[in-house]
Amino acid sequence: MREMKIIRESLFEGAKRARGTAIVVDVFRAFTATPLFFHLGARKIVFVRDPDEALTLKSGHGDMLLAGELDDRLIPGFDVGNSPSEIVNKPAGFFRGKVVIQRTTAGVMSVLSAIDSAERVILGSYAMARAISRYILSHDPLPEAVTIVAAGNHGITAAPEDEGCADYLEHLLVGSHYDHLEALTRIVFNESAQKFVRGDRDYFPREDPLFCLQRDLFDFILLANKHESLVVVEKREPPA
Repeated sequence: MREMKIIRESLFEGAKRARGTAIVVDVFRAFTATPLFFHLGARKIVFVRDPDEALTLKSGHGDMLLAGELDDRLIPGFDVGNSPSEIVNKPAGFFRGKVVIQRTTAGVMSVLSAIDSAERVILGSYAMARAISRYILSHDPLPEAVTIVAAGNHGITAAPEDEGCADYLEHLLVGSHYDHLEALTRIVFNESAQKFVRGDRDYFPREDPLFCLQRDLFDFILLANKHESLVVVEKREPPA
């Protein structure tokens, strides 16, 4: 059996170096939000780099919703932010049948950076980790290289939740050490989580980490692919 090499990368620069099968991890909050859109009935997700591009795409299309943030805040003209707790509290049917155009500062931008160099790009978070590992390990032969990219804070500085999730994914793929209590301790007492816990900024709801740190919520994975001029996210179910 061919040995699978795990490559660890971080931030925008690491995303640009991704090769083989890339897993781009953004736990707080983009890639906890994206599977929620599908879970709540969205039929397609499109990633864009620029808020103006999102607004242009939506113009005249009633079946499109705009989601995401710029520097953590809801973008004017967008329908929903980057908050899992906000997403799950939308009215029933809000996302059903819709195309969601998503723009975020770290996760989406890191995927757009990785997509030209990697053979395939998978969205990574705690919520999908076990499904991701099952999908990758189901391939015969195994991928020669899997690059796990921790997107970090705005793609510029390391974030313990992304590094911790990358550790968990590596553990699931090759059996390396992982202790979830140790990871949670590093995450929860770091500013990455404390900015939510304080509750002093409405764009950082206290409830968001409760969703983002749940492991293995979903039995599907999300692949980002180029379709002509757009980057489209597709839902796949790994073998049982």
